[in-house]
Formats: sequence, C-alpha cells, structure tokens
Amino acid sequence: MKKLYFYLLFVSVFLIASCADKKADHVQIKIMGTSDVHGALFPYDLVGDRETETSLSQVYAYVDGERKKEESEIILLDNGDILQGEPMVYYSNFEKTDKKHVCAEVMNFMGYEAGVVGNHDIEPGHEVYDRLVNEFAFPWMAANAVKNSDGSPYFKPYTIIEKEGVKIAVIGFITPAIPQWLPEKIWSGMHFEEIEVSAKKWVKIIQEKEKPDMLLGLFHSGAGEEHEGDETNPENASILVAKNVSGIDMVICGHDHQENILWFENPDKEKVLVINPKSRARYIAEVTIDFKLDPETKQYNKTIEPNLVEVKDIAVSKEYNEKFQPLFDEVKDYVSRPVGRFTKSITTSEAMFGDSPFVDLIHNIQLDLADADISFTAPLSFNASIDSGELQVRDLFKLYRFENLLYTMNLTGKEIHGFLEFSYKGWFQKMEKASDPMLFIEKTDKGNRLSTMFFNYDSAEGIDYEVDLSKAYGNRIKILRMSNGEAFDEAKMYRVALNSYRGNGGGNHLTTGAGLSKEELISRLVNSTTKDLRFYLMKWIEEKKGTVDIHCNQNWKVVPEEWHVSASKREYELLYGVN
Repeated sequence: MKKLYFYLLFVSVFLIASCADKKADHVQIKIMGTSDVHGALFPYDLVGDRETETSLSQVYAYVDGERKKEESEIILLDNGDILQGEPMVYYSNFEKTDKKHVCAEVMNFMGYEAGVVGNHDIEPGHEVYDRLVNEFAFPWMAANAVKNSDGSPYFKPYTIIEKEGVKIAVIGFITPAIPQWLPEKIWSGMHFEEIEVSAKKWVKIIQEKEKPDMLLGLFHSGAGEEHEGDETNPENASILVAKNVSGIDMVICGHDHQENILWFENPDKEKVLVINPKSRARYIAEVTIDFKLDPETKQYNKTIEPNLVEVKDIAVSKEYNEKFQPLFDEVKDYVSRPVGRFTKSITTSEAMFGDSPFVDLIHNIQLDLADADISFTAPLSFNASIDSGELQVRDLFKLYRFENLLYTMNLTGKEIHGFLEFSYKGWFQKMEKASDPMLFIEKTDKGNRLSTMFFNYDSAEGIDYEVDLSKAYGNRIKILRMSNGEAFDEAKMYRVALNSYRGNGGGNHLTTGAGLSKEELISRLVNSTTKDLRFYLMKWIEEKKGTVDIHCNQNWKVVPEEWHVSASKREYELLYGVN
C-alpha cells in the first residue's frame, strides 16, 4: 500500500507539473482601462443637477457586453484618481464613513482586477485610502510609494493576472509630485520614488521572480515630454519610462486628462504602447492582445492593437443603475439640503478678468476662519455660477472645487509682494496699447481657451493694490496700504490664509514668486485645518451667516483702467460669448 501511495503521489505531481508547463497555442486578451474617473460613477452631475454623457455605468455596460461575447479574456483595470471630484465620493470619504465606500461597492461589482492609487486618492487622507486598501476586492497599487520605516512599498507594488495560462504582470506607479501639493500629514509614513528609478528596480524583480508573458504598467503619471537631464522626480514620466526601461510591453497612463495612443521604442528597440483614456469615464482604453506561442522557444509572440472607446455613445447599464440607485438617492438628498441664502448671484467668469464677488466671498471666509491679515485664493472653476436665493450643499462644490485644507502661514510683506508679482505674471500679459491681448488665450479646434492655469490666478484680500499692465514682471504690483487703512510694510511678518495646495508650493507662487525654499514653507506654517476647506465654508455659512451678503470688496484694480475695460470686454466674448 505504501508503494502504491508514493506511486500515485508521483504521478499526480508529474501530471500537475506537465499541465502547468503546457501553454495554449493562441490566446486573445482584451485589456480595458479607465483613468481619472473623478467620482463619475453615475451618469448624473449632482452639483449641476443634470444628466451627463459618461460614467462607470456605461463603462460597465460595455465591459459586460464584451465579457458575454466570450471572444476574448477581459481584464478590467483602473489608473487612479477616483476618490475626488463628485459628491458621491465626497459623501463616502467624509460623511458616511461607517459603511463600505461607494467606490469599493461599485468597482468590486464591476469586476476590476487591479488599480493604481492616484494623487487625488491620497488627498482625502490616511483614514480614507487605508480603509479602501482593505475594501477593494482587487490590489490597489503604487510601487514607488515607499514606507519610511523599512523601505518596502506602502501599497502593493504589482500583481499577477493569469488568463488561460497566459501570465500578465501589472505594476502600478503614482506621480511622485505629491509633496508639492499636499501637506505631509496626508501622506505621512511614506515618500515617493522617481518613477523611472522605481520601474527599473521592480521590472527586474518581476522578470526574475514571476517570468511573466507580458508586463503592463498602470502609471498615474501623465505622458510627459522630453525632460531636462537635471530634472528630478518629474510629475509626468510615462514617456520617459517607455523609452528608457526595458521589459514593459505597454503603459496605461493618466493624471494629465488627455486621450492618447502613442508608440515608443525602448532600449532593446522594442515597441512600447502608451495609451491614455482621458478622464471622467469619457473613454475606455481597450487594448486587444493576441498571444501566439512559438513552438520552438515556447514563448508568446504578442500583437498589440490599441483603441479608445468613446463612452458617450454607449447606453447605461440597467443592472448597474438599479443596483446602486439607493446610494445615488441618498447622496442626492444630501446635496439638496439647504445651508443658507445668497443675496446675489455669482460666477467665476468675472474672476478671470479682475476683482470679483465670487473670489471675494472665499477671501472673506478664509480671513475669518484663519483670523488672518491677508488672504490668497484663486477661482477654481472656469465657468461656475451660483444663483441668488437658497444655497444647497451642492453649491459648495461650485464655490470650492477641491478638497484642500486651509493653511495659515507667516509671510513677510516682501514675500507677499513677490507672490503677487508671480501670480499676475501668468495671469495678465504685458500690454503696450489697449488693443494688445491681456489674458493668455489660444485658439484650438474646439474653440478659444486660456493657455495658462486659471486655478493659479491668485488675488489677495486684506491689502489694497494695483496691477499695472504696462509694466514688466517684477514691477507690476503696487501695494498701496492694508485695507484697514494701516501702512503696508515689506519688512513686517503678516498672518496669511491660503489653501494647502498653494501652501505646499503648488503653482510655485511661494517658491519662485516669494523666494521660499520647501523647508521654509514648513517652518512658516502656523496652523492647518483638519478637514477640507469646503467643510468649513459650509459650517461658516450655516452657523455664522445664514444669509450671506454677496459683494465685491474692490480692494484691487487693473491699470491703465481704459485698457483693462476694453480688453476685458473683448476677451470675455472670446472665452464666454456675448455677455
């Protein structure tokens, strides 16, 4: 009996080993990828209270249809930045935290097999993303987010997915620029390696340990362009890695909200695909891969065919919508809750051209909350408006778009002056005459748009000043006085309110503009809120100002005034149409 037992055991092991070594002659796999969904879980804009063209409902309808065809094996992946952008995810992040996160409910149902962490997934803080690591039924990865304690990855670095014997390694990376935007307490306990350096290390580990048939990168980092040799930790490094790191067959990239299908050659003269499905579920990155076994080498030859599937042409999934309707209804009730009243309608379109009631409302609240001398803020939306009358929770998402914290910092008058010089450099052009362009506007095939980032158009409150369009950078800002009538002193230290993105060096206003080092930024921080600024804006309106008197403080103006008036009218029509 003992001999028979060992014989059967030997045969079983032999058969298992033989089956494991056997590879299918031909396998077709479709990789489906989403990126930068930013909370677009449903085909409805809860802030604007209207239907939208794209969402994960349509993505699920398409993927489910492809799965049912059974022509290819389907792998569904996500490339990060899903936890910010819509009230649905905000509600799960910060309001209803005793239940499974809505993103975990939705993405587990959809059958995602891997995902990568984006910078806006870090933004809600440890309590949120640490919880989701456990709630997701798939690995949530970031190989270059490294624990300070022992140098190991904070998130899972990679995963292996097998389909019909084909072994696919999926590795994830997050943009390393997070410390430029977010306070350290949000990403405490880790640091972020340069993607190219981390990729070389992990590709070697994966090849030696896993011996995959294909290696796929999920990069929450934009495509990027050629970088200078002395640049460290580039924010957008997908092209760099595709060109410089051998062993990666394709990259799904994101973060820069572009749609792209690009090909590059790696150091081994092999073609590498870089594909980007834009944002808010507008596209699905669909890559069909034919694996054909070479009978001599026993290795697969791969044919890669990329495609971007436009989601707006896809019908919603009835199954998906019915399953998650109760969650949607709950959040719709939440955003419809009244929080106060506005005496006047406000819009961010005015804020592109000068002092405005929209931005001054945020200034006034920041000054009050931080007990500050001076406030800095910018319009965070290009064309948001809030009507007079009843103010609902949804309107707070128009008033303040991002989950920034409120910082209070100490800055000298000279640093404040430099900050403003830098801000207006990227806002208004130098003009020689009234007919010259004022804003940085470019024509595209989709119409006119600003070529500089309007969320960096910081103005100040608490001081009276002029911006002279006829003067060059460094001599454009004339600070007249404090708004309370006191003299403004460039040698004096002032208490300044601003958001955490700006306070951490985002936009370079405090570094290039004010001349502070990253270390000095930390030492100048006096206080930070524990919750996002939108939360405090809502509480301020509810508790202190049930009815808010909307007005423009008129503490700054643009000169020559006749140039400013004519250019504003002319360029408003270019950007927004006839007023």
